[in-house]
Amino acid sequence: MSGVVVVKLGGRAQADPALPAALASVWQATGGQLVIVHGGGDQVSTWQRLRGDEPVFVGGRRVTHAKDIELIRMVLSGSVNKTLVGALRVAGVNAVGLSGEDGAMLRAAPVDPAQFGRVGAPADIDARLLRTLLDGGWCPVLSPVGVSTDTSDPDALNVNGDDAAAAIAVAMHADELFFLADVPAVLDADKAPIATIARDECQSYIDRGIAVGGMAAKLEAAGVAIDGGVSVVRIGDRDALVHRRGTAIVPSLSVAR
Repeated sequence: MSGVVVVKLGGRAQADPALPAALASVWQATGGQLVIVHGGGDQVSTWQRLRGDEPVFVGGRRVTHAKDIELIRMVLSGSVNKTLVGALRVAGVNAVGLSGEDGAMLRAAPVDPAQFGRVGAPADIDARLLRTLLDGGWCPVLSPVGVSTDTSDPDALNVNGDDAAAAIAVAMHADELFFLADVPAVLDADKAPIATIARDECQSYIDRGIAVGGMAAKLEAAGVAIDGGVSVVRIGDRDALVHRRGTAIVPSLSVAR
C-alpha cells in the first residue's frame, strides 16, 4: 500500500475495541500517509435527546438548527474526536485531532437552509494543513464540521461525513478512500458480498434497492471520489480495512484490482 489513504469511520464503528490497532496497521502500511475522517451521529442524537430534543432527518440528512451547532461542535469535534485520538495514541499512532473549521480546511455551501438549517455540502478543501501534518509525521483525525463559503458567516456547518471524506480524498489526491461499515462489503440481493463495482454501476445499485440508507450514501460519495481522481474506493468492515478486502469501486471494470 502506498500513497495517501483516507479512512472514514462511522460512529458505531468507533466502539470496536480492535479498531485502533487496525488503524495503526494501516498507518504503518502507508508509511504514515493516513488521514482519518470520523462521524458520530449516534452520539449527537443521544445528546440531543438528553437536552429534550428529538433528532429530525430528511432524506438521511440531519436537520441542524442554529442551537444544535454548539452541541455538534462539542460532541463531534470535542468528545468523539479526542476519544479517538487518545485510543490511536495508545495504539502507537501520532494522531492529531482537528475539525474542518481549523484553518477553514473544509468549506461548505449551505444546503437548503429553510429545510435543513446549518447543513452544508463540501465546496472547497484547503489541504495544506493536512499535508503539513502528514509531512511532519502526524496522522490527522478530522471531524466533518465545516465553515460556510459565506466568509461573513462565523458559525459552523454540519457536513455529512461520507461527503467530507470523499472531498478530502480528492483534494489529497489519495490513492484510496475506505468507508468503514458494519458489513464485510456491499451485499447483493442474496446478501452475498460484491467484489467490484464500476463507477457507472453505482446508481443502478441504489435504484434497484440493493444499496439503501447509509450504504447508498457511501456509493454516492464513492462516485464523487472516483470522478475526482481517487484510484479506488473500498467499502467494508475492520477485516476488510486491514486485509484490503470488501467491495472495490473503480473507474471501470477494466481497471479492477
